[in-house]
Amino acid sequence: MSDLIHQFEMWLLEYGVWGLIVVAFTESSFFPIPPDVILLPLAIADPDRALLFALYTTIASVLGAILGWVIGRKLGRPILKAFISEETILKVENYFKKYGALAILIAGFTPIPFKVFTIFSGVARIRLNVLVIWSLVGRGLRFFLEGMIIFWLGDQAKPFIEQNFGILTAVGGLVIIIGYFIYRSIQKKKQQSVV
Repeated sequence: MSDLIHQFEMWLLEYGVWGLIVVAFTESSFFPIPPDVILLPLAIADPDRALLFALYTTIASVLGAILGWVIGRKLGRPILKAFISEETILKVENYFKKYGALAILIAGFTPIPFKVFTIFSGVARIRLNVLVIWSLVGRGLRFFLEGMIIFWLGDQAKPFIEQNFGILTAVGGLVIIIGYFIYRSIQKKKQQSVV
């Protein structure tokens, strides 16, 4: 099966930017292959355009997140059960209970496929503008981080990312969570000073 997936990835890579856009869009709503497998080789082949590729990936991913939201909104929880385990659904539910819409932002950095969060956001009736904003920030941070590393390191970026991806995403997620809570704290203080 992994050979078949690898062949499919190579086929998509032949389409360059269009293959990247298609994968980024579909992965956010129903497709199993993450856009990183197309983004990384494209960007490494042309490091000067790495940030442009990151932009394409981010925009397509956010548009795909909207489709995921619509799927969740229209088809509900049964569609999630058709694709993922109950255990994964419960993890995502816990993220939403614990962090609210911030779970969408965190999803950009977790190993749980992003489509699970976008579909669940439709099931949970998260407002569409909230999904778009947090998806834009989370996916943008992830893909631009990869793009910047490639822009700076060139050919040496691939082994660096492969060896450190878990650490990079964990640190990125932690920074996002801390930033969010600082933002919330500032907002509460502003509201209290108005009252």
